[in-house]
Amino acid sequence: MTGEAVNPKAYPLADAQLSITILDLVQQATNYKQLKKGANEATKTLNRGISEFVVMAADAEPLEILLHLPLLAEDKNVPYVFVPSKQALGRACGVTRPVIACSVTSNEASQLKAQIQSLKDAIEKLLI
Repeated sequence: MTGEAVNPKAYPLADAQLSITILDLVQQATNYKQLKKGANEATKTLNRGISEFVVMAADAEPLEILLHLPLLAEDKNVPYVFVPSKQALGRACGVTRPVIACSVTSNEASQLKAQIQSLKDAIEKLLI
């Protein structure tokens, strides 16, 4: 991570510990096929109402390309959070490219349900 200041529009930004937890869950969601990668796919999951929460990269350039997501997420009552690095988000998503946004989708029979719920609570605490 470089020492440059993160764009103040990237709010709420997860701290180091929460970022690790988020990226870990994103990685597990990849294995369970409960992840949509990219700003466009994240937008689609929000519109369809199947998104549990949205993770965005604070170092996306320019950041405005994904600032429609928090507005949409708030409309749909879906928690959203920024992590500092798109490179780390890409790795967690299981791809070699940087990923600027991803959405963990809902699945009733998922083994991740409890983890997703506790992470949603943690993200909602950031928004207060």
